[in-house]
Amino acid sequence: MTDVHTRAQRSYNMSRIKSSKTKPELSIKKLMKRLGFSYQPKGIYGRPDYASKSYNIALFIDGCFWHKCPKHYRAPKSNRLYWLPKIARNVKRDRKVNCILRKKGWKVIRIWEHDLK
Repeated sequence: MTDVHTRAQRSYNMSRIKSSKTKPELSIKKLMKRLGFSYQPKGIYGRPDYASKSYNIALFIDGCFWHKCPKHYRAPKSNRLYWLPKIARNVKRDRKVNCILRKKGWKVIRIWEHDLK
């Protein structure tokens, strides 16, 4: 199936997609603050969305598309040569981040976007 948008329109649409401070992330910001977690803390490998340095807990909120949710991920029909490797790299990076943080003594928690809806 071909893309119904021009290359310029598709580029514009994609540039509008936020990668941080997304609605799911912001939906739990207040709760996490009350629990003593920092929002987008600096200096922690992998840039978790939230972290508690006192408890060594790193929390990531993963989008279903960007991180290949097993329940909701659907491979894109257009520009597959770009998207399939991109998503595969994201998944590989997530595993690496988990491994490195755990070796440093952190507990890693990942929450799917759909779990916050």
